[in-house]
Amino acid sequence: MPATGYIQVYAYSSYARLPLQDVAVTVTAPDGTALALQLTDRSGKIAPIPVPVPDKAASQTPDTGEIPFVAVNLQARLRGYEKIFIKGLQIFADTTTGQDLEMIPLSELPTQR
Repeated sequence: MPATGYIQVYAYSSYARLPLQDVAVTVTAPDGTALALQLTDRSGKIAPIPVPVPDKAASQTPDTGEIPFVAVNLQARLRGYEKIFIKGLQIFADTTTGQDLEMIPLSELPTQR
């Protein structure tokens, strides 16, 4: 029986850890199918994103051969900051997976020569 897991992110500016508003957060399945697109609020957070996952019982019994989570990809973008891409973020049933997004201003990155 399918269950639901959740993703919650917190986007902030590197070093100062100031929350960043309007960071575009995209969650996709491994095949590239879009699952959600949200913008962070002024506290740097998004509403939890529900993700269909295998039932919690799959993680309670060893050697069933069933993977007890769903792996998704997450991308975060904000003008003036380096883009973040996270591959294989694991989402489990009845659990909220928290992901901090340390956004680095492009002005702080070394220039290429």
